Amino acid sequence: MQANDSTPCCAPSAEGGGQRTAADFKSKQDGSTDAMALLTGGEFLMGTDDLDGFPGDGEGPVRPVVIQPFFIDRFAVSNEQFAKFVDAMNYETEAEGAGWSFVFGGLLPDNFPDTRGVAAAPWWRQIEGADWQHPFGPQSSLRELLEHPVVHVSWVDAQAYCSWAGKRLPTEAEWEYAARGGLKQNRFPWGDELEPGGTHLMNVWQGTFPSTNTIEDGYLGTAPVDAYAPNGFGLHNMSGNVWEWCRDWFSPSFHVSGPRDNPVGPSSGEAKVIRGGSYLCHDSYCNRYRVAARSSNQPASFTGNMGFRCVRDQ
Repeated sequence: MQANDSTPCCAPSAEGGGQRTAADFKSKQDGSTDAMALLTGGEFLMGTDDLDGFPGDGEGPVRPVVIQPFFIDRFAVSNEQFAKFVDAMNYETEAEGAGWSFVFGGLLPDNFPDTRGVAAAPWWRQIEGADWQHPFGPQSSLRELLEHPVVHVSWVDAQAYCSWAGKRLPTEAEWEYAARGGLKQNRFPWGDELEPGGTHLMNVWQGTFPSTNTIEDGYLGTAPVDAYAPNGFGLHNMSGNVWEWCRDWFSPSFHVSGPRDNPVGPSSGEAKVIRGGSYLCHDSYCNRYRVAARSSNQPASFTGNMGFRCVRDQ
């Protein structure tokens, strides 16, 4: 197990074993649709050609995509929900098996011992004993975070949870369709203004990154999964808070000539798609909290700003 300093600063790669599969945690649950929204699907315009995006990420071109109806969680999976899975399956996450994870340095106590950082993003600190139950290191707990999104979970962990719950991870196209909330080619789930009327509608960094967060949106780290107003589909935090794992392998170009009817991305790859940005995103270096923005990480990776939500077929 080793840290990989070459990955983007948005979510550095901490590579676990990744030997298990979702089938190892298959349950007899029927995929309850409680706290899920039924989306009707249909055709929508996916991607963006905005000049302030990241062309190298494959955000464009804008193209029509057709989605079948599906259910999606209104909220990201919380620590409380994930704990039920862990207890039921005696599950050990990738970070727990590795014995450490990446934590944003600004969330550590002032007297926390010096630890190894990521060369390209020194605000990320390699913390022994950090995992989903101890998000800031062994001295921390979930006492006041039960309704916050679970973090320090890999794509493998997310897949296992979804399988246990009788659900699955969303495809990237399903995720973007859901995030747009019925709007057409807007930048955010609510429209084009970052802070309409001075109102904060998502949890991202305010101030000067990474030294000063003015916390004008109310949160330094994660926010509760039901924080802020929902989008037009009734979904919370589709921008900001935590990156969300998707089913697809990441490619910057596959979609240009790939399928447009319920696309699922390439059949193989090195990294999985993550969407939505996180509480560490800031316009000065990473505005990937836009609904068309995309990024990726290795499927066995885990950090303090990556979580997920589930979907299921109608």
